Amino acid sequence: MKNVKFTNTNNPDITIAAVINFPKGFDENKKYPAVVVSHPGGGVKEQTAGTYAKKLAGQGLIAIAFDRSYQGQSTGLPRQQENPAVSTEDVSAVVDYLTTLPYVDNERIGAMGICAGAGYTANAAIDDQRIKAVGTVSAVNIGSMFRNGWENTVSDADVAAVLAMGSKARTADAAGGESATFPLAPLKEEDAPNEELRQAWEYYHTPRAEYPTAPGYMTTRSLNQIIPYDAYSKAEAFLTQPLLIVAGSEAGSKWMSEDLYKRAASKDKQFHVVKGANHMQLYDGEKEVDEAVSKLGPFFNEKL
Repeated sequence: MKNVKFTNTNNPDITIAAVINFPKGFDENKKYPAVVVSHPGGGVKEQTAGTYAKKLAGQGLIAIAFDRSYQGQSTGLPRQQENPAVSTEDVSAVVDYLTTLPYVDNERIGAMGICAGAGYTANAAIDDQRIKAVGTVSAVNIGSMFRNGWENTVSDADVAAVLAMGSKARTADAAGGESATFPLAPLKEEDAPNEELRQAWEYYHTPRAEYPTAPGYMTTRSLNQIIPYDAYSKAEAFLTQPLLIVAGSEAGSKWMSEDLYKRAASKDKQFHVVKGANHMQLYDGEKEVDEAVSKLGPFFNEKL
């Protein structure tokens, strides 16, 4: 394992912080397949993304988990900005970095993500054909989630007031005030509307998985970028790479994995359902994560 920092090729003013995980018996004089692992919205590389990266390295792959621009140990202002276009380009910026490493086979680079990181990964693969295989875990299309709710029960028109919040926040920011924030997961246990999202609070705000650089919120101005965004835009035309989707049978977010599966143009796509698992259990549940990796590891080794 190696901590690295490198210039974001999309914005030279931003430095990306990442952790590279190497397979057992790694030899820097050889070439290896590599996988980029993207963290959930509000998360950082030390949490579930790091867990998956370590386990994929155990399957013989180089796996790199990174902090997105404005978040974690990566630089950029404003802090905790969640701009989907930037987050998508960050995936490709990490691919750029991997292509500079002599031990990475540039023709065998894949990418996966968890939650919003899965959506950003899919979006990046639509744009960037250097990504040769795509994996998703508990996928969230963050634009769809903010427009239509966790369980797809809200209409687009009903979120106009939330979009207006983003606009008002931008005006306040321009006046020099302290940036307003908006939760990406419940900030208090009593704010959670159901058990699954109570576990999201528990994950980010208790010893279960809390981390100092993962406060669990974003800037309110981010709403302007998120609400109109579609992580799967043009997937029906350009998401042609081999695709493995993993979701829990009990996940309220499962409809977003189903949407990706339906829309992806790939002729080689698989949908693995982890029975009995909800969205959050695929972050850190031991048996749930092991089941996901038991599919992802062979998938990337075969397709890369």
